[in-house]
Amino acid sequence: MNISGSTILVTGASGGLGSAMARELAKRGAHLILTARREEILASLAEDIGAEVVVADLADRADVESLIDRARDVDVIVLNAGIGSDTSFESLTADHIDRSIDVNLRSPIQMATAFAQHKVGSAAPAAIVLVGSLSGMAATPNTEMYNATKFGLRGFSLSLAQDLDGTNVTATLVAPSFIRDAGMFAEGDVDLPTGVRFKNPDDVSAAIVKAIENGPAEVYVSPIELRLGAAFSTIAPRISARVMKAVGAREMTGRQ
Repeated sequence: MNISGSTILVTGASGGLGSAMARELAKRGAHLILTARREEILASLAEDIGAEVVVADLADRADVESLIDRARDVDVIVLNAGIGSDTSFESLTADHIDRSIDVNLRSPIQMATAFAQHKVGSAAPAAIVLVGSLSGMAATPNTEMYNATKFGLRGFSLSLAQDLDGTNVTATLVAPSFIRDAGMFAEGDVDLPTGVRFKNPDDVSAAIVKAIENGPAEVYVSPIELRLGAAFSTIAPRISARVMKAVGAREMTGRQ
């Protein structure tokens, strides 16, 4: 579908990746509806690109319902919001589990489902983009909830894409790896092993554009060696865990 002239809702737009996506889509002629919790950041970005602001917390079910209502009139939803501030399993609480599931999994599933149900069979094309992660393929230590929710999001997205095949609506999972200058690894000041390559926010924005315009089931934003490593971990998780231990993955998270 064409981005120019379309209306696109972007969740998590106050973060570095969300901001980069919004700017790229606006540059291509889309009207943006930006949503997140941080109103001041949203307002500044909206002023720059002529966007609309809707403040919402995706852990609040009433806010999610309001976004679903607002999305009925848009052409594309980019479900980018997520939290990655995992704690060690020794400190994991029910509240932390609930918030991770609400923000990273329940809200995008609910919004994507409602959007698809409303749009299927309409005259115009529509697109759903769910922002996942390579962490939805390969587990790492101390990231139980992030892995759990991203694994779940990938499964949902790929299944939804099959159900929407042949309709006017597409569903695409965009799966970044380590992103320089934005996202959870940059914001968490995580030190990666020497030689690990990064992508950047512009690469993620390009993947969002590809997802909207072409509607593939999945778009990876990662160096080939990381994608291959993630794929290998799905068939040999024990060996993958040994590799994680050897490269000091626990130490990188700051929780030993």
